Amino acid sequence: MQDALADAGYPERVLVACSGGPDSLALAAVAAYFGRRGHVDGHPVSVGAVVVDHQLQAGSAEVAAATAAALRELGLAPVQLRTVDVAHTGMGPEAAARDARHAALEAAADDTGAAAVLLGHTLDDQAEQVLLGLARGSGTRSLAGMRPARGRLLRPFLGLRRADTLEICAVEGLDPWHDPSNEDPAFARSRTRVEVLPMLEEKLGPGVAESLARTAAILQLDADYLEDVANDTFARLQERTGTELSQDLSLPEAALRELAPAIRFRVIAKAAAAVGGQQPSYQRLLAAEALLRRQGSAGPVELPGGVSVYRLSLAQLSAAEQSAPAGVPREGARCGKLVFRPQKPPQE
Repeated sequence: MQDALADAGYPERVLVACSGGPDSLALAAVAAYFGRRGHVDGHPVSVGAVVVDHQLQAGSAEVAAATAAALRELGLAPVQLRTVDVAHTGMGPEAAARDARHAALEAAADDTGAAAVLLGHTLDDQAEQVLLGLARGSGTRSLAGMRPARGRLLRPFLGLRRADTLEICAVEGLDPWHDPSNEDPAFARSRTRVEVLPMLEEKLGPGVAESLARTAAILQLDADYLEDVANDTFARLQERTGTELSQDLSLPEAALRELAPAIRFRVIAKAAAAVGGQQPSYQRLLAAEALLRRQGSAGPVELPGGVSVYRLSLAQLSAAEQSAPAGVPREGARCGKLVFRPQKPPQE
């Protein structure tokens, strides 16, 4: 806890996000200790809490109210209880609930002036995240797992096992709520928690969870470096063209070919995001990158979020402009490039 707050610059006002489960309740108990002291390493601190009711289970309002009462008994103040409506979207119930929860946490932090929100994720959660990423065939960014800090969100317990949080609750005399969805086999994360990780510990020996979390920490360093290089490269190569209503973005193909593949794929993804697209899958990135090996003007390759990618060839456009495939932009000033064009103008 002290290290997390020190790394965050000793925020004076902190919120604990608490579901009432053992991990976040243990976190609240530890944070309450510093709240009662009034300082961390001599730096003043006040600690409040926020409880988010997702309304996804019968009795969730009662659980949220009981959790808020327990937090007040620990001495946390203020304690906010926020109710959210989880949108039914194509990204799945877990992701939708997470987005709604994070929005509520950010709103609570804004309302209370908190500079940090503490989350109760543990080493077990990190290990599960890495396993799920491996099962999906994810890249470095996903396999790096959850960050100890991202914006105002801090995760001080990423080095603790779930057994440690249960012990903290027992020592503090706290009665945590056990979310039944954590053992529901309908969810991939629950199956990973209840079946996969214990099986790996049994078959491969103890320490698998620690090894997976260590892998995430190592990959975070690699991912951060690659991200920094990709950001600098994208900023150097991008060119904006078009009108106020439709801003195209282009990247010179000669420069793209010279990049290491790890950087080239990231730069292509950043270009898509810059015109309003979503993170492309590896298969879509391969399709867009393959345009660099085509002869003449080519495309479009469609990326998620309504982005079309074209290759414009200087030779073809200058010699026989009209032979370009239908729908391919023909502005000669952008030839010899990959062009990223939003299918719809951005909304005001």
